[in-house]
This record gives sequence, structure tokens and C-alpha cells, in this order.
Amino acid sequence: MLSLFGDRIPRDCEGTTRREFLKVGTLGLTGLTLSGLLRARAQAAARGVASSDTSVVWLWLGGGPTHVETFDPKMEAPGEFRSMVGSVKTSVPGVEIGGLFPEMAKRAHRMAFVRSFAHGNSGHAGGTHFVMTGTDHPPADAGEPPIKPSFGSIASRVRGTHHPATGMPTYVRLDGLYADGPNWLGMAHAPFDVGGEARNNMSLAVGLERTGDRRKLLHALDRVDRALDRSGTMAAFDSFETQAYGIILGRSKEAFDLGREDPRVRERYVSCGHALGERLLLARRLCEAGCGFVTLHYANSSQGWDMHNKMKPQLEQACPPLDKAIATFLDDLEQRGLSEKVLLVITGEFGRTPRINGDAGRDHWGPLCTLALAGGGLRMGQVVGESTAKIEEPKTTPITPKDLMATVFHVLGIDPETKYIDPSGRPQYLLPTGARVVPELV
Repeated sequence: MLSLFGDRIPRDCEGTTRREFLKVGTLGLTGLTLSGLLRARAQAAARGVASSDTSVVWLWLGGGPTHVETFDPKMEAPGEFRSMVGSVKTSVPGVEIGGLFPEMAKRAHRMAFVRSFAHGNSGHAGGTHFVMTGTDHPPADAGEPPIKPSFGSIASRVRGTHHPATGMPTYVRLDGLYADGPNWLGMAHAPFDVGGEARNNMSLAVGLERTGDRRKLLHALDRVDRALDRSGTMAAFDSFETQAYGIILGRSKEAFDLGREDPRVRERYVSCGHALGERLLLARRLCEAGCGFVTLHYANSSQGWDMHNKMKPQLEQACPPLDKAIATFLDDLEQRGLSEKVLLVITGEFGRTPRINGDAGRDHWGPLCTLALAGGGLRMGQVVGESTAKIEEPKTTPITPKDLMATVFHVLGIDPETKYIDPSGRPQYLLPTGARVVPELV
């Protein structure tokens, strides 16, 4: 078992930092080893049960991105409400988005902008928990830990911790977020942390594999973490266990190496002007290699999108790299034939107050939030839902975090009736009661 520590998110306006502890499962933590998983998948394949090959890239705009200046500019509203950065026409007739997203606007026919996404929790941690898990948890803002598993951990539990052919972890995080863990599903389904020792150990394993010496291999793995196998069961290999080692110590590591990417493609991402570009490139490579869920975070300043004052210059700094990175990512997916296989979700913990405050900023606002999607086999080229005249709340039926969750389940091919037994012995449905796939998207 690999123990990783991480501090990923900068301080928000409440002075919060997240010190996270996670344990990443590789060969066996809570009963199902990778070799056992391979057996189970082989048996499922023999029965004709297919495994979905879709993926989700979850792009988090931490701090609470403004829904007005991003995707609902409402230029017909009074001056103290409408977008302070104007708007731009998109490739979808009659649809405008924030004026700092001209490249996304050109590709709007490949996107869906949700203007009725809402949940009502205006706290950083509380709103994050709601959007990340589909469940409201107000005590999160008082420092309480999460109470539900995240989307990525659910994908790991349903699909298995690793892809059966490539060894790619099902759930990878490029940046840590509050409530991005497995909770009662067990630490085997925590995200594989690219910034932690797990990535380093994957690189180390290449040389170990080439030695061809089982005893050296076991000894070296034991040095990585002597808690990996206290029972000695790894001494007995069968064909599936041998396959498991070949996967983990072999092909999946290549997807993490951006040096293997076409330099021309990599340069397009680099030219976005922010590390987000290469992180999206890495996300694409991971999805292409069989990863089911990737989380990453974008913020161009210490407070992220928590813009309580002087918002306009902050947006002028933050939006252009995001705009270029998303455009590059969407073009790359299309050129590689992955648009239908990969769903991009762009969101954050809440929106911002409709009325511009006295400091030329906007404050926390849970009654209306930011959400845009692209790809994943969903219906694109549209606006979903409508906000009120002053961008205060949904005018049409609200789309909630649990509806977003149901839609992600749909893309990933997860049965909405899926349930597992929690540690107390009680059956738990993964999807909250009343959740529905957003009908306009399917």
C-alpha cells in the first residue's frame, strides 16, 4: 500500500487549506487484488459482459467561478448585473458566452453550456462536496471530512482499479480536491496521485521489470513500502498475477510521459501560456490509455476564482489561458477521434453574486453556478436551461449536482441502480434518490 500526502489547493478567502492523506491501491488493499480483478473481468468477458471505454476529464475552477462572466453574460441585464467583460458570439446561432472566451466560442457547437445549474450551498468546502459527490454536506465548511465517495472513486469501484489491458489506473488526479476520495468505498479506490510517490514508483518499476528476477522484484517492491504485502501471498504467482505485474510495471507508465507525445501537438498545448495546457494533454493521454476519470484544477492566482474585488483584471489574466487550453483540448480530441469517448466537465463549487459589489467583484453564490460540458457522446451545440433576468437563479427546472452525477454515470456506463454494502453492512445506492440524467443532453 502506497501512502501519499498532498497539499494541493491554495488558500481561499476563508483561509482554508486542505492537507490530504490518501492511500493508493495497486496490487490489493480491500479484498480484490489486481490479479483477482483480471480474473473477474475475464469471466465477465466470457459471459459477454462489455466494459465501457468512456472517460471523464473533470476540470475544477476552484474558488467559485463566476457564472456571469463565463457562460451566461446576460448583456441585456442592468449594468450592475451583466458581464463586466462583455460577451462574444459563438458558433451556435443566438448564443453568446463571456467576452474573454473567443476560442471556446468558435467551438461552441462542440459544447453545452448549462445555465440552470444550482445547489444553494455558498460555502467553499460545502459547495465542493455537493458538486463532487452529489450530496449536500454543510458541516464541510466547519472542517468536517467528506461523507460520500466522489465520482472518480465510484468509477474505480464499478470498473475496477485498473484497466485490464494497459494497467492504467481508473481514477487519476492531477490535482487534489476536497471530497475527491473514496469515503466508505475503501482506500483501494482513492485516486492515483500523479504528484505523489505512486508516479515515482511506476518509473522505478521499469528497471525492476527488466531484471527478470522475481526475488529482486519482490525485494524492491518491499523497499517502496514494506506494508505492501505483509502476508507473503505475492510469493505464489499464477498466470493472472504475472499478467498483473506486467501491466503495472509496463505499458501504463508510457501514458504519463509527455516526452513521448508528438512535439507539434505538445507545442500547441504549451502555447496556451499556462501549465493547464500540458495538464490537459496529460489528461488526454491518460484517457486514451484507458483511464476512466481524471481530475485537475485550474487557478491563475493564489485565490483562484474567489474574486471578491477588482474582478475584471483578474478575469483578464485567468480566462485567456483557459480559453486556449480548452480549445486545444477539444481540437485534439476531435482529431484523434475521441470526442465521443471523453466527456469534459468544467465547473466549480458555486457561482458569484449577480450584483457586482462595491469592490468591483462578486461574492459567493450557490443559487446559480457555472457548468459547461463537451463530448462524451452527449448532445452538444446548445444552451441547457435558463437563468432569471438578473442571473440570480434558474428560471427553468434547476439542474442539480445529483443530476450532473446521473449524467456522468450515463457517460461512464454505470447502472444508476448500482449499490454496494458499506462498512456497517448496509446497502448504499451510489446515485442519490431523485437524480436524473439531464434530458436535453441525451
